[in-house]
Amino acid sequence: MSEANNGAQKIRVGVFGAGGRMGATVCDAVMADPDLELVAAVDPACAGTVIHGITIGADPRAMADAGVQVAVDFTIAAASRTNLQWCALHGVHAVVGTTGFSDADLAGFRSSFTSSNCMIAANFAISAVLMMKFAEQAAPYFETAEIIEFHHNAKADAPSGTAMATAQRMAAASDEWAADPTKHEVVPGARGGVGPGGIRVHGVRMVGMTASQEVILGTAGQTLVIRHDSNDRVSFMPGVVLACKRVAETPGITLGIDSLL
Repeated sequence: MSEANNGAQKIRVGVFGAGGRMGATVCDAVMADPDLELVAAVDPACAGTVIHGITIGADPRAMADAGVQVAVDFTIAAASRTNLQWCALHGVHAVVGTTGFSDADLAGFRSSFTSSNCMIAANFAISAVLMMKFAEQAAPYFETAEIIEFHHNAKADAPSGTAMATAQRMAAASDEWAADPTKHEVVPGARGGVGPGGIRVHGVRMVGMTASQEVILGTAGQTLVIRHDSNDRVSFMPGVVLACKRVAETPGITLGIDSLL
C-alpha cells in the first residue's frame, strides 16, 4: 500500500530487457511512479546483476515468482515473441515497445491474448504520437512525401517501427501520390526504401543520436516538414507509465497509445 496513491494497490510491474539502456530507464520510471511497483526484472545477458534492489532473472520465471501483473518489453522481436507468448499463457498484461513484428505475429498475438491484454506501440513519446497523427492528417493535401528517421548507432533494424507506422498511416489516409521521377540511382539505395503507398523511407544511424524523425510533404510551390525529436530515453517514459496503468482497460491487442491520450 502507498499513501502517495491514496491507499490503492500498486500495479506490480516486471521489465523484460532490464539490463539494456531502455529497459533500465523503464525500471527507473516505474520506481518513480507512486501507482506502480517494480517487482521483477528479466534479461538473460545480465542475469544475476541487481537493479533497484531486484536481482535480474534469466527467464520469465522471475516474473511469475514476483506475481507480475504488467510486463514491459523493450527487447528485440525474436525475444519479444517468446516473452509475449509467456504473458498470454500466464494472464499477464503486456506493454511492448519492441518493433519488427509481422502481420502473422500480430494475428498470433490476437488469438493468444484472451485472458490478458497487450499494448504494442512503435513509439511511446507523446511528440512522436502527435507527429504521426499530424502526418496522417496532412497526407491528403500533398502529392509527395518522404520520411527520414534518425537513430543511435546501436539500433539494429531499419527503417524504424515508427517510420513504418507513419508511412502506413499516411498511405491509408491518401492513395494519390506522385510517381518517383528517379531514373537512375548512382549509388544503389540512394532514394531510400519504398514503404507503404510508395512513400520513400530513409534510415540514418549516427553516433550521438537518440531518436528523431522528419516527415516531409510537398505539393506545388510549398513543403511541410513535421519533425519529432527524442533527445533522451526519458521522453518515452510518460507514455510507458500511462500504458502500464491503462492496459488492463484495453481488451485484446491495442496498437499505439493514441487511444489513451
